[in-house]
Amino acid sequence: MRNAAARLGVIAGLTLLTACTPTPRPIDPLPTPPPRPGDAADAATPTPACSPEGIRIVELGVSAAMGLRAMGLDLVNCGNRPYELRGYPAVALRDADGDPITVRVIPGAAPITSGFDDPPTALVLRPGERAGAALIWRNLVTDATVVATDGVELDVAPVAGRPAYPVALDGPIDLGNTGRLGVSAWKRRDPAPTTQAPAPSAPIGPPSLATTPVNPL
Repeated sequence: MRNAAARLGVIAGLTLLTACTPTPRPIDPLPTPPPRPGDAADAATPTPACSPEGIRIVELGVSAAMGLRAMGLDLVNCGNRPYELRGYPAVALRDADGDPITVRVIPGAAPITSGFDDPPTALVLRPGERAGAALIWRNLVTDATVVATDGVELDVAPVAGRPAYPVALDGPIDLGNTGRLGVSAWKRRDPAPTTQAPAPSAPIGPPSLATTPVNPL
């Protein structure tokens, strides 16, 4: 009888001890870090609005080789009526402070390189149709006394005499100290590709620096 009472006393003591022991708190999870500027959601560049004359001009990227650069331009008729176009883009550059840069614009770019000198043709772009042109320059420094020029802001008019529009750049137009920029004539682009999946192809590596940049037209 005494042994049973003793056992009951031990069990009661253990129960009381357990009840008095503080229950460990769960560990709070690490807080989620706030999104940083430049994340994918912030890096998306909005599509420029359609201009009052019914067009939109955007940059298509730069191809480079041995100091020679070629930047594609795309003009789309985003309006609701045909748009007539003939000639060369009229371009203007500004530096990081927004000041105009003096640059010699060369229609056809023949003194800079070949392959961009097709003459202008008359185009009539229906709504949704596109035309392409290219800017061509060389990043050369031939005179140490002349400061190299970087254009970080670009304005493009479809042709001289029409309104110019700012075109967002992925990187500077690094003219070195050449002070000249070639432009090709506008050329009709093929219609936008259909939604049909393209045939598989081998991966394309970076362009060889021993060749002329890819013509973006």
